[in-house]
Amino acid sequence: MNIAVCADVGSTYTKAAVVDLVGGRLVAAASAPTTVGTDVLHGLDAAVGAACAGLGVGDVPWYVCSSAGGGLRLAVVGYEPLVTAQAGRRVGLSAGANVVHVAAGRLGGAELTVLRAARPDVVLLVGGTDGGDAEVLTHNATRLARARWRVPVVLAGNADARDDLYALLSAAKVPVTAADNVLPRIGVLAPASARAAIREVFLRHVIGGKKLSRGGRFARLVRAATPDAVLTGVEALADAVGGDLVVLDVGGATTDVYSVLTPDERDSGPGREVAGTLWRARTVEGDLGMRWSAPGVVRAAAEERLLAAGEQDVLAAQAAVRAADPGFLPGDDAGRAVDARIAALAATVALRRHARGAATGERAGRDLRDVRLVVGSGGVLRHAPSADAAGVLAAVLADHAGGWPVPRAARAVVDTDYVLAAAGLLAAEHPGAARALLGRHLGA
Repeated sequence: MNIAVCADVGSTYTKAAVVDLVGGRLVAAASAPTTVGTDVLHGLDAAVGAACAGLGVGDVPWYVCSSAGGGLRLAVVGYEPLVTAQAGRRVGLSAGANVVHVAAGRLGGAELTVLRAARPDVVLLVGGTDGGDAEVLTHNATRLARARWRVPVVLAGNADARDDLYALLSAAKVPVTAADNVLPRIGVLAPASARAAIREVFLRHVIGGKKLSRGGRFARLVRAATPDAVLTGVEALADAVGGDLVVLDVGGATTDVYSVLTPDERDSGPGREVAGTLWRARTVEGDLGMRWSAPGVVRAAAEERLLAAGEQDVLAAQAAVRAADPGFLPGDDAGRAVDARIAALAATVALRRHARGAATGERAGRDLRDVRLVVGSGGVLRHAPSADAAGVLAAVLADHAGGWPVPRAARAVVDTDYVLAAAGLLAAEHPGAARALLGRHLGA
C-alpha cells in the first residue's frame, strides 16, 4: 500500500492515523498518552506502533503536528489597538497560535516588562499600511534590538520599512523572519505570508526549544502546530463542501472555533472592517474546556444565562472533579451525561463569542446564517455515544437566545475518526488523498 502516518501530539493524548494515499482511506488509527514528562517520542512511537500493528508496513512517511507543551505562544505588537494590533491578533490565531499578549503603540520599559512576562515563543511585529506611517513600527523594532531581545520575531508591518528594520534586528542578533504586511491597506487583511512565517519559526525555533524530546528527531518530524494543521484541514473541507462551515473543537483545556465564510464583496464599502475580515478564522476560548477549564465553562454558562435553576452548584461540583483530574473518565451514564452537558455549554458559549465578534475582534461579528455544515470535534464528542454527540451539536444549533442569527439549514456531523488534522497535514503534498479522506468521513 502507498500509505502515510499522520499523528497529532496533543497536550494529553497522541493520536496516530494510517492513511491510504491513493484512495484517501483511513487504514488504521490508535492513540497513546502524550509523554511530556519524559520524552514525547515515547508516546508518539507507541501510538504509531499501535496504529501500524499487523499492517506489515516498512518505512513510510510521517506527517506530525503538535500542541504539546502548550503549543505556540504568540505576542502581537502593533501600531494601535483597533487596526494593526487587531489584524495581527487575527492572523496569529489563524496560524494556530495561542495569542498570549497584544500590545499597541510605542514600547517603553514597562511595556517590555509585560511582554517578557507573557513568555511568548514568537513576537509578531506589525504596524502601518504599506507606504503609510512607519514611525511606531520603527520605534518598536529599535526597542527590541536595544533590549537584546532573543525571542523570535516575525516582522510583518509596513513594507516600505521592512528591509531596514530586518537589517536592524539581524544586526542586534534578534532572530527575525520577514513577511508581507498583514494589513497592506485599510480594510485589507492579508494573512498568508505572516502565517507561513509563523509556521516556519514554530518549526525552526519553538519545537526544539520546548525541550519536549532529546535529540532532534521530534523537531524534524513536526510539520505544523496542531491548530494550524486543523485549520488547513478545515479550509480543504470548505473547498470540498463549496460553502460556509463551522468546526467546534471541544478540548480538555480550550474550545476552538473555526469558521470559513464566503467572501462578501459588500465588505469593501464604507462600513467595512478597518482591520480587515478574515474569511477563514479561528478563535480560542481558554476558559472553556472539558477538564482543566471545566469550572470556566460553568461560570461562563451562568453569565450567559444558559443554566437551569439550581443547576449551577451541581454542575460546578462536577466540573471541579474534572479539573482536579485531567485524565478523568466517566464510568457510568450519569457521568457521561454530565460530560455531554459541559460539552454543550462549552460549544454554545464558544460559538456565541465567535459569532458576536468579541473573540475575532470584528465589530459586526461573523454572519453564520449560510453555514451549511457544522462539524464537532474533540475527544468528548468522538468517544461519546452518537446520540450524546448529536445532542451537543443540536443544542448549539438551537441556541436562538445568544444574540446572533443561527445557521438556517446546517447539517451536523462529528469528526469521529479525527480526520481534520490528518487532512490538513496531507493537503499540501497529497491534496487528492486529503479531499477523499474528508469526503469519506465527513461527507464532503
